[in-house]
Amino acid sequence: MNSNNTPAALSERKDLGDIYRDISEDLDKVEASLQFFSSSPNRLVSEISAYLFQKKGKRIRPALLLLCSRLLSYEGRDHILMAALVEFIHTASLIHDDIIDNADVRRGRDSVHTRWGPNISVLLGDYLYIKTLGLSLESEHPQIIRILMNISAQMIEGELTEYAMSGNLALGEQDYFEIINKKTASLFSASCQIGGILGRATPAEERSLVAYGRNLGMTFQIIDDLLDFSGNERELGKPILSDLSEGRITLPLIYTLNQDGHNNRERLLGLLSDKKSAAEGKKEILEIIKSNGALEYTYKRAEEYSIKSKETLSQFPASAHREALNLLSEFVLSREK
Repeated sequence: MNSNNTPAALSERKDLGDIYRDISEDLDKVEASLQFFSSSPNRLVSEISAYLFQKKGKRIRPALLLLCSRLLSYEGRDHILMAALVEFIHTASLIHDDIIDNADVRRGRDSVHTRWGPNISVLLGDYLYIKTLGLSLESEHPQIIRILMNISAQMIEGELTEYAMSGNLALGEQDYFEIINKKTASLFSASCQIGGILGRATPAEERSLVAYGRNLGMTFQIIDDLLDFSGNERELGKPILSDLSEGRITLPLIYTLNQDGHNNRERLLGLLSDKKSAAEGKKEILEIIKSNGALEYTYKRAEEYSIKSKETLSQFPASAHREALNLLSEFVLSREK
């Protein structure tokens, strides 16, 4: 992938602080809500929750909900709680994801199951899901409660499908896109839709926000999978090819297996089918995948989704919040961690 083609190289680089500038106070309130709602008289729950939420992530999903509600001139307070709830769902999904993948590291730190073991981690993930659905009952919008329930189920379905297809080298592009649509893009989409509902969006506006979130989520996950092959380990906070080591079959590999010449394909299949060889042959695997245009192809597919996400915003009047959503699309496409 040629980084000179990224939006970051073509225009002034914007970081999340710039993009979130107009919602920074709201995000601070979301952080406070995460701390408050994750606290518990149970010492273990509080200990793990404090560990989970002491280090801020990108908070893209809460930010999407806040930005979409503000895009429609929402002036209430429910958006803070709802933004915290989508982050709870995201965090619960990461806990379960790390257990399934046996991932030792998350965001440069020990994963929860590494520190507390899989049994406690499963229960903590369940706790966050149930806590989220309980707190959602405070909403005056029954539709939001249904969205949170349905999206939680969709994400789990995506995780189940991905696990069932783990290590399946026959996985096709369409299968891959269906998995990441459920596992990742669905929560991006729901965050935008909930923001729209709070802002009393028209049906057409709500559909546009749903499409924006889905396309942005697809961009995010494709770039995430690309970085597993092209990223910097220090920036990523996890080893290169960790997805592959965990059995996840992603777009760069799918493209290589379907498009590469016979000799390279056979060599790659041999490396991947032998776990010992795969562990020792990381460099060769990377060389094969990088040599055939797979990374460029993967970036192009992400870029297509990013362009679609920005196109869906065109019906909304120009505003600081619409511009922030446009910039977020560019940031997601050009991110390096």
